[in-house]
Amino acid sequence: MEKEMIKSPDTGDSCIHVKHSSGLDIYICEMPGFSSVEALFGTKYGSVNTMFKMREDKEYTVVPEGIAHFLEHKLFENEDCDVFELYAKTGASGNAFTSFDKTCYLFSCSKNYQESLKILLDFVQKPYFTQATVDKEQGIIGQEIKMTNDNPDWRVFFNMLRCMYHNHPVKIDIAGTVESIAQIDADLLYKCYYTFYNLNNMVLSIAGNISADEVLRICDECLKPCDDKGLETVFPDEPDDIVMPEFIETQAVGTPIFNIGYKCRPCTGMERLKKSMAATIAASLLTDASSDMYKKLMDEGLINSNFGMEVFDGDGYFTVIFGGESSDSAKVRDAIAGEVDRMTREGISEKDFQRIKKSTYGLLVRELNNVESVANLLINSHMDGVGPYDAINVLSHLESADVVNFIKDELVREHMVMSVIEGEAE
Repeated sequence: MEKEMIKSPDTGDSCIHVKHSSGLDIYICEMPGFSSVEALFGTKYGSVNTMFKMREDKEYTVVPEGIAHFLEHKLFENEDCDVFELYAKTGASGNAFTSFDKTCYLFSCSKNYQESLKILLDFVQKPYFTQATVDKEQGIIGQEIKMTNDNPDWRVFFNMLRCMYHNHPVKIDIAGTVESIAQIDADLLYKCYYTFYNLNNMVLSIAGNISADEVLRICDECLKPCDDKGLETVFPDEPDDIVMPEFIETQAVGTPIFNIGYKCRPCTGMERLKKSMAATIAASLLTDASSDMYKKLMDEGLINSNFGMEVFDGDGYFTVIFGGESSDSAKVRDAIAGEVDRMTREGISEKDFQRIKKSTYGLLVRELNNVESVANLLINSHMDGVGPYDAINVLSHLESADVVNFIKDELVREHMVMSVIEGEAE
């Protein structure tokens, strides 16, 4: 078992990283004085991982869209009882989620974390699927998919991604489609489980009122060693250009909503983290309430306080998104494009850059005093291929020139798309 202390050079915060003999990466952050505990047990397996192979495989396996999310649902059931019943006995609150690039099982509690941790490590390592329970779940998830299809915020987002991406599976709903989940059976679930739920592809992160020695003792007791089978995931080739510049759909909304996005070039590891930080500052400058563009759009009634931004990136995708409500989304899009052009020509205000940088830095530091945020930081940074405190360090060294270069290189009008959900005509 390899053990190392990781310390932030900027804040002095620290955590322990252990490469366990079972193959699992474990991150532990003791936070004395806090009353709660947050733990996540996750696998680097999300909705985009539909094509993969192991070291001994000659061909890639292609699986139906939505299977990672389906597997997450089924893992909560075992032969004996429901996992939530076990957590109820320890007083913990359990949950799980599947995103585009990961699946995590988690609990939060204020006492008995040892027993809750044993439950978490036990059930995630004990799959139990039958065709009868799979058939039942297809109906449940099918209804879930239909419900999200009626959600305007969900629709406007995925419509935007479909405007951007030709082939990358990020454009597909995390839960898949009714047609794709109909192809899932128990054998396929077991294949995906034993491929992606190998401990060499997984991470445990735990933070709060805990003892590292106690956590490691429980891990020694509960973890079942796995051989690293050389998992390789791949994605279809994705061109730089977009599919279409805009898509407008009609639904029952009071005010039209929009997502305006730039398709940027994807990258990995530290390069992606640096790019993400530059993108965050650039987008924050564009949505800043004190900016001339924001004031003008607000004065003209084209945006309201819901106007905001997001940097959305992962394996094989990287986007900058602006979203909100507007009676004329095209004018908002043109205003953003115009402001990007101005920044490309004239650069950005050093004063504004420093202000946004300091507020972003403050947000990152504040999150280090939140048990849930720390546990999520530990697992997310590992899966992104960077250290837990690298974001703060990268941001502290970021210069305005880095942001201007990102704007020039990535916020390209030809790679800009707009998705709108309009209200139904009366």
